[in-house]
Amino acid sequence: MSLVELARFSASIEAEVIRTLLESYGIPALVFDAGLNSAEGGGLASSARVMVLDEDYEEAGAIMRGGGS
Repeated sequence: MSLVELARFSASIEAEVIRTLLESYGIPALVFDAGLNSAEGGGLASSARVMVLDEDYEEAGAIMRGGGS
């Protein structure tokens, strides 16, 4: 069981929306690097990353694309 990157977003709020959506379907998710996001004042261009467990990757991707169950 390990974490894998599902998606990257230029604004951490977008990543948080996806995290919340996934969790509403019962899929645990984390947002990495949100504090480094350049859209919110960080000096470096960095993406907020949504991370999920590897076994949840396919279902999480389908949910994120709007084809959730």
